[in-house]
Order: sequence, then structure tokens, then C-alpha cells
Amino acid sequence: MENQSHSQLKQQKLPNQRWLIHPEQSETAKKLAKTLQISPLIAQSLINRDISTIEEAQAFLNPESIKLPSPIQEFPDLEIALNLLQTTISQKKKIAICGDYDADGMTSTALLLRSFKHLGAKVDYAIPSRMQEGYGINERIIEEFYQEEVSLILTVDNGISAYQPIARARELGLNVIITDHHDIPPNLPPANAILNPKLISETSPYRGVAGVGVAYILAVSLAKRLEKLSGLTNLLLELFTLGTIADLAPLTGVNRRWVKRGLQLLPHSQLAGVRALIQISDLKTQEQGNLKETKNQKSLKPDDIGFRLGPRINAVGRIADPQIVIELLTTDDKEVAATRAKQCQEINQTRQELCAEIEQQAIAWCKESQINFEQERVLVVVQPGWHHGVIGIVASRLVERYGVPVFIGSYEEEQEPDADANLATPLGMMLSSSSTTSTIRGSARGIPEFHVFEGLQFCDDLLGKYGGHKAAGGFSLPGENLDKFRSRLSEFAHQCLEIHHLKPLITIDAEAEFKELNFDLDHQIDLLHPCGIENKSPIFWTSNVRVAEQKIVGAGHIKLILIKSEIIKAIAWRWGDYFRLPQLVDIAYKLRKNTFNGETSIELELVGIRLPQKVSGDQNSSNSPQITEFYYSDRHYACSIYQIGDLQELRIRNSRGEVLAIQQGKRIGLLGKSRNDAKEVDVSEPRFFHVIKAAMNALKLRE
Repeated sequence: MENQSHSQLKQQKLPNQRWLIHPEQSETAKKLAKTLQISPLIAQSLINRDISTIEEAQAFLNPESIKLPSPIQEFPDLEIALNLLQTTISQKKKIAICGDYDADGMTSTALLLRSFKHLGAKVDYAIPSRMQEGYGINERIIEEFYQEEVSLILTVDNGISAYQPIARARELGLNVIITDHHDIPPNLPPANAILNPKLISETSPYRGVAGVGVAYILAVSLAKRLEKLSGLTNLLLELFTLGTIADLAPLTGVNRRWVKRGLQLLPHSQLAGVRALIQISDLKTQEQGNLKETKNQKSLKPDDIGFRLGPRINAVGRIADPQIVIELLTTDDKEVAATRAKQCQEINQTRQELCAEIEQQAIAWCKESQINFEQERVLVVVQPGWHHGVIGIVASRLVERYGVPVFIGSYEEEQEPDADANLATPLGMMLSSSSTTSTIRGSARGIPEFHVFEGLQFCDDLLGKYGGHKAAGGFSLPGENLDKFRSRLSEFAHQCLEIHHLKPLITIDAEAEFKELNFDLDHQIDLLHPCGIENKSPIFWTSNVRVAEQKIVGAGHIKLILIKSEIIKAIAWRWGDYFRLPQLVDIAYKLRKNTFNGETSIELELVGIRLPQKVSGDQNSSNSPQITEFYYSDRHYACSIYQIGDLQELRIRNSRGEVLAIQQGKRIGLLGKSRNDAKEVDVSEPRFFHVIKAAMNALKLRE
């Protein structure tokens, strides 16, 4: 049975994924490809993004060609906000900005500080403490602004749900402008003006802007009115681009248009802080294997911000003082910028260490708890001592690992667990080892079929504060409600999740052959950029690829050489747990360019892998049974079921071309390269029995 266990282990090492391959629209794709002179693969990718006409495709590929409506026509309160700001600035009265501690909130704050100072305003800012106060403007900040004789408060990336604080500001005689992009509550705060894309038409090109997008629209509109836009636009556009991508805003509408411009500005940034951050982030060296030459580079890509600049900004808001980032993005002093960028780098390293530590503890907890995800359909993990600022990142990684919605939390205050308490105990038992009067604070991340905010609403009577949207959320609850919270979430998950949903989803645009993967295709993919939320980088797949070489590199990545008619290199990030990969696989991937020793080549970034689901030639014809491939004891086999009269026959082919044929219910089978020269064998012998069992397991997995 030792060999059998090894075979099962081999199969378990592949990522537990589900593939969604878009149906091929060959005629429409051919028409788009011919008219626009693009690859059919790119045409199919456009169709998958609901772009199927020539006019729609041309507008998407050239967003500057679209005539935008005036923001004043789209945002009902923008005129009121501009009048208030113009009056306050002309009267030399104080303006105070209340921002947020994430990348969107901090870049929004910096953007408005820069623009208002450029326009001659008396302006200051405040950001609430993530750890002590939590998200959004509060009454302490309102009272502080009042004491400082502030005339106008302007919120950025928050405020839409802050009814009581805004009401207090109005009682004190302060004017308030809310700029936010979060969901609209039942009762709007009594602000003088509210700018929120959720309040405008769903068809508006401004609908998807993040907090920094609202701030950008306000700042540019005000500068135009005061005729002081010269020298300001590009600076603000850089900050808009940083915040929009880091906040995972949809790269559609005006976001796509403006981010595309901003990405061209960033390699030669006019902002001292951004230049320092690019330098310390080392965009000229390899990040996840991707060489980025900022010198002579025409444009950054969203991944440069998403994986390099954004995390260094976000890390500060998560575990340190947001003032560091505000100073980084508002200073014109190179030395100050370098100092603040270095702080961002060091804080991000600490954040990475915290995330890695918490992730490993959470994984260990899951293993010890032996959670049955098919039964629970949701993961709720709470431990003392975890940093609230980073558990949301860990939640995302756990979703990627387990394929289920994740609710992760820790206790508000340090507490001493019982001496006998084992931190790797099931949730119900863990409750007894912590004070039932403690408050748990957590973050949640979902999967496509699970609405996080609705899940939290389902637990409304068990929770304190909570909020969020479909994909993510935050919450707090009394420790004594933990067991009920877990049960209630599981009940909600059973209403919307089937067992087949409990696998990470890979959405694939089209099937490609290696001969199609060249520099021309990569250049055409650039036409789809900027890629990100709601405009993902295209993912292709290729069947029956042979893994010629593979090795572990870096922190658990797999570097590969793949063959199918042609040879191509590939990288699989954080796939060390799946090493060694089978020799014959189907792969899903993104294209990437890699430069080494002055030579640039096209490589693949693997995002999905599975055992082959089809074979070439007559074996894949409609008249032939489907072939399933598997590995047993490090050897490659293919198997299928044939109908012989009234009996089914299992046929297993090895790498030498020998076939083992066993008919249903019979102990004697045939082994050979053809039936004419096959010899009879006893299939109950261990050497045959275990291979047959592995084949049957592979066939079941295929079903």
C-alpha cells in the first residue's frame, strides 16, 4: 500500500482549481481580428469582456477617442462644492481634510493637500488611528477641527456613513463636503455637498472611480475654475494612478483612460516621493522574475504598482503612521523623500514578516482542526495576538489556498489564554480558552459566489460594527458570540455555495498554441492595458504540455522549461508545495517578458495546471473514449473505459506503449502493445492492482 499512498499524494499535489474557459466565438473573433488587424486570441479576449462590435473595440483600444461628459453634469453637488471651496479660499479661512489610512485614502489626502496649497488655500489634514479609532471621520476629529477654527471639512475616501459626526460638525457651524466612493447608507449625512459615484448614473464613465478619483475630479475642476491648472494636472494624475490601482478600483471608464496616462508619467515622475519610492522599490531589478527597466521605459504597468509601490504605501497605513506616506507624497525635498521612502520599505518588510507568520499559524490551525470545508463551506479562524492591520491580506491568501470564504480575526486587547489552552484547537474549544468578554475584530474575503456583506448582514444580531461589499468586509463581535457566528456563516454559505464552488476559480480567455506566443502577441496584449479589476490580463491555456525541466527557486517558486512543438520557459509563483509537477499537463497562463543579460524573451506565468483532459489525434475524436492521464509511482499513464459488447473494459497505457486491458469482473487481463501479441496476466497481483486502483481514482476525479 506504500506505492498507492505515494500515487495519491502525487495527485493531491496539483492545485485544487476549477477552470472556466470562455466559449469560443470564432466567427465574431475572426471579424474583429481582420478589421482591427489583431490576433484572434486578442479578439476573443475582447469578446470575453463584452466587447463584440468594431465600434466598441475601437473605443476600448483607444480610450482617448471617447468624448467625456463634464463632471459637473454627472455629479449633482459638484457645483455646490466648488462654490464653497472657492469662497473659503478667497476668504483665507481654514480647510481641513479627513482622510483614510489605506492607499486610496492617503493618496487622496496628498492629492488634495498638493492641489489646495497650489491654489493658495490654508489647509491641514487628519487621519484616524486604525488601531484605536478605526475607519472614518469621528466626533473627536470634528471637535479638534472646531477648536482649530476650521471653516470647511472635506472628507476623502470616507464620510458617507458618518451621519453623527457630520451632524455634529453642522451643529458647530462647520461646512462639510463629503468625497467618498463607498456604498450609500439608508440615511445620508447632512453635509453641504456629497460627491460619490454611487449617487450618479450606472452608465456614467465616472461611476467606477475610487476615493482618489473623486478627489482628482474635485481638484481639477476647482483649479480650472480658478484658472490655475497649469503645472498641476500631471502631478495629480500620478497620485490618482497610484491610488486607483492600489485600491483595486475597476480599470474601466475614466479610470482606464486616466490610469493609462498616469502610467506613462510615473517612470519619469515629477514627485520627489514617487521617484524615491520607485528607486527603493528597485523596479530596475527582478520582482517575481519580471525585469522592469524604468530607465528609458515609456510606461509602468499596473503590476508595478500593485506588487511594488502600492504595498509599500499600504503597509504604512496598516501598521504605522500614515503621516509618513502623506509627507512622502507631498514633499519636494529629495532628502525628506528618500527618508520617508526608506521608512516605507522597512515597514513593508515588517508587514511581510507579520503576514507570513500569521499565514503559517492559520494554516497550522486549519491542519490541526481538520476542518471539513465541504461541510462548513466557510473558514472562520480567530487567534489572540494577530495584528489587525494585516489580517485582511492573510485572508486573501487563505482564500487562494482553500477556495472558501475566509473570516479571520483577533482580539481587540492583549489577553492571557489559559495555561492549558492549545492555540491550534477548534473554534468552539478555543472560545473557552479566551475571555468571553473580549471583542473580536476581523476581516473577510469572499469567492465569486459568496457575497461577504450579505453574509455579515445575515449575522447582524451577533455583530458589533461591520461593513463591506461583495468581495471583502470588516467586522467586530463579542468573543462570546464566536461559536454562533461561525455556525451562522456556515448556514449562509450553504444557501449560496455548492461543493463544486469550493475551489479557486481560473477564468480563461482562449486556447493557444506555443507558436502563437510571441512578441507580437505580447505587444497586442499591451493594447488591452491597463489591466486590473474588471479588465484582467488575458489568460490563455494549452493542452498536453510536457514539463521538460523544473526546479525550486526563491521563496518556493517553480521555474520550468515546457515543450509542445516549441520550447518556452515559465514560472509558477508560490507553487513550491506542488513540486514536482507531473510530466504531462494542461496549463493556464499569462504572457510575460523577461530580460536577462541584455536579452528579452517571452515566458509564461502559470496560474493554473491540471492533468490533461484531452489528447491529440484520433484518440480525441468523438468516436473514441476520453483519455485520462495520471501518475503512479512517478510514472506516467493514460487510461480510458471502452464498451466491449455488454462489458466495460479498462485500458491503461504506460510510457512504453504497453496496454493493460481488464474487463469488468474478470481477474485475468491482457498486457501487450497489441491484442495479437498480448499475454494474460493476473490483475490481482500488487504490481497491477495498485496501478488499476490509481487509474480508477483518476477516472473518478475526472468526473
